[in-house]
Amino acid sequence: MFALHLVRATSFCLLVLLITLIGIGPMLVMGLIKALLPLKPLQRVCSLGVMWIAETWAEGLKWLFRLLTPTVWDIRSDVDLGRDQPYLVICNHQSWVDIPALVEAFNRQTPFFKFFLKKELIWVPLIGLAFWALDYPFMKRYSKAHLARHPEDRGKDLEITRQACEKFHNLPVTVVNFLEGTRFTPAKHRQQGSPYRHLLKPKSGGVAFVMAALGDQMHALLDVTIMYPEGRIPGFWHLISGQVSRVVVDIRRRTVPADLFVGDYANDPAFRETFQAWVSQLWAEKDERIEQLRREVTTR
Repeated sequence: MFALHLVRATSFCLLVLLITLIGIGPMLVMGLIKALLPLKPLQRVCSLGVMWIAETWAEGLKWLFRLLTPTVWDIRSDVDLGRDQPYLVICNHQSWVDIPALVEAFNRQTPFFKFFLKKELIWVPLIGLAFWALDYPFMKRYSKAHLARHPEDRGKDLEITRQACEKFHNLPVTVVNFLEGTRFTPAKHRQQGSPYRHLLKPKSGGVAFVMAALGDQMHALLDVTIMYPEGRIPGFWHLISGQVSRVVVDIRRRTVPADLFVGDYANDPAFRETFQAWVSQLWAEKDERIEQLRREVTTR
């Protein structure tokens, strides 16, 4: 059995490397041209070209999963998706497998998605350059200890969020925000004293800035819940070696109160408290949704 898992994983990695090498050159050329061109219409054309390459690469990834792994992507949605409108996606975060799950659910169903990434990822060979060409915003997160020593860095991550969202006005995108800010683990859950059974505490600042920046452009808020029915959180190795039988992706449209688009999260304590209360309620409902999905699985 281990030999079969190894063959699957090795084959998957080699084929992903192949399609990445095919696509990365044209993507970087277009990204470089876009960076050098002064005219916004030409920049837009290059951006569309870069995203088309990325979407094609993602479709290749989906094809490899179907070819080499037994994973069933159980995608449940009450939303009619479209590719000409921007979306904001909020999602729980447990594993690197969450990314392929979102690819399966949204690639070529909505505009190509943008993640807020840790700054260190720009140094990952090939992939970091692809993220740069795609205009993914890179975030540098500061610890409480760092901010205590360097208070001038407070709020920089939110300013980066605002600047990144200004680029999103040029063409529709799907902005993905993992509100927990990190992957769920039992240890982190205990350390936080999280009030939720299956989630870490959500962080509201980033999504508040995205909503304020997108404003009327935002077509819908999509609340995505990813659940792994096998009772464990799988790693990427488990996925590409064929050890993940099913992944549930639950997509629900959420109504956002109009007043949450216009407040000043950074400087208005009353608005910040209201926004955080709204996010906390979303997260409590998501926690209950995960519990419902788990019960469905156990009763089958």
